[in-house]
Amino acid sequence: MPPGDSGAGCGSEFNNRTELHLGEMNKRPITVTFIACLYLAVGAAGFVFHSREILARHAFHLGDAMVEVTELIALACGLFLLRGQNWARWLAAGWMAFHVAISFDSKQKLVVHVVFFVLIVYSLFRSDATAYFRKLSEGG
Repeated sequence: MPPGDSGAGCGSEFNNRTELHLGEMNKRPITVTFIACLYLAVGAAGFVFHSREILARHAFHLGDAMVEVTELIALACGLFLLRGQNWARWLAAGWMAFHVAISFDSKQKLVVHVVFFVLIVYSLFRSDATAYFRKLSEGG
């Protein structure tokens, strides 16, 4: 501040508003937090459930490994969405798109997965979410 400037002028007010606005951009949108927690919960619950199912059966098949890998991917999506990694939102969208693709055997599953896919993609690629991921990937 220049000598004699109390900081009460128009310039400082503008700077305070600008800093406040930039600080809000670093804040994680609630929708990103919710989706990340959803991925963490689905990944963890699915991994535990399917592991117990495999152990009870005393048999392990290639399909079992693929299911467990899918659950681990969900966990990674959730964790790295919370950390603001841009690639994680693309992986989360791809994970849900995969579930849409494997749901064509049931109209009900397909509709549910498409609705979730649309909501997830909308939430993760809105302007506030994009600003959050961009700011963190730039090191801000």
